[in-house]
Amino acid sequence: MLSNQVLNKIMTDIHKIMGVDCSVWSMEGRFLCGTCADCSKVQQRLMGALEKVVLRGERVTKQYGFFLVRDEGQPMYVLALQGGLENGRMMGELCVSQFEHLLQAYKTRIDKNRFYQNLLLDNLLIVDIFNQARKVGVEAEARRAVFVIEPKQESDNLILETIKGLYVTGSRDFVTAVDENHVIYIKGLDRMEDYPDLEHTANALADTINTEVMVGVRVAYGTIVENIQEVSKSYKEAMMALDVGRIFYEGREVLAYNELGIGRLIHQLPISLCEMFMKEVFEDNVLEQLDEETLGTVNLFFENSLNISETARKLYVHRNTLVYRLEKIQRITGLDVRVFDEALAFKIALMVSKHMKAMQQ
Repeated sequence: MLSNQVLNKIMTDIHKIMGVDCSVWSMEGRFLCGTCADCSKVQQRLMGALEKVVLRGERVTKQYGFFLVRDEGQPMYVLALQGGLENGRMMGELCVSQFEHLLQAYKTRIDKNRFYQNLLLDNLLIVDIFNQARKVGVEAEARRAVFVIEPKQESDNLILETIKGLYVTGSRDFVTAVDENHVIYIKGLDRMEDYPDLEHTANALADTINTEVMVGVRVAYGTIVENIQEVSKSYKEAMMALDVGRIFYEGREVLAYNELGIGRLIHQLPISLCEMFMKEVFEDNVLEQLDEETLGTVNLFFENSLNISETARKLYVHRNTLVYRLEKIQRITGLDVRVFDEALAFKIALMVSKHMKAMQQ
């Protein structure tokens, strides 16, 4: 069943191209949409000719033409043409042909969307994946990667429609959604394309959405897979990358599953092991004694490879001021972050603490 928006677009195009008024009616004679100024006359004529239209497939006079539109052999709509119909039969048959092709295309699109959604959510048996892929025209043996786009604020369907319009260039590409918060882009890859190309695509997606839709997003992608059965694996990896990035790498717009580092390891730790580790490193609630300025200082110190001079320069403070702050951290936590081993323990403890908070939420 086509939407009213699509039906209206078809009627408008027929009216512009052929110069006749046209309308679409249900099989019960109910008006759906059209360009006719007074559809009551068309309805009267249609109700009188409906049985013949259903029986013969058409009914054409000098002023009116009624044509049956079928979907897989079953009557679906009646197309009505009104005006000077010198070549009414040919015009109607041409319109019906295009109408029925469009119905089939939309049905294929819906079936393909349903197939990909079930595939991503593991709702298909292995034996069914390849059978259904063949039915909906999806190539089974092809390289693909899954990108998941997560908007930082609500964006309706703008992101979904933008990606469909700009990035779905081949039969192996597809865009869908399985919830309200994420758009999924399944990209078909050539043999020469590899992970640098995926990173380029992810950055292009983020930039395009930010420019076209004016919405900030995070884009994550999974590993490259070789057949349709493994697409759900790449999707789960991309979703995990988003989860890990949300906790540990808040500033990143692009997240790759195979570049998550220690964040991926910590993300998979159970809460019991995390609590045990925190007790070994810190006393109870010791991290809560550190304010945002202190935590920002130590994180910048880590980013600059424990280089005091470079960190002080970027903080616009005197070197001795930075040393005083680091000594303050040592007094509170018992760890001297100027020493590599203790800095490593502190860094991991910060990440474990974020992971615990995320799990508790």
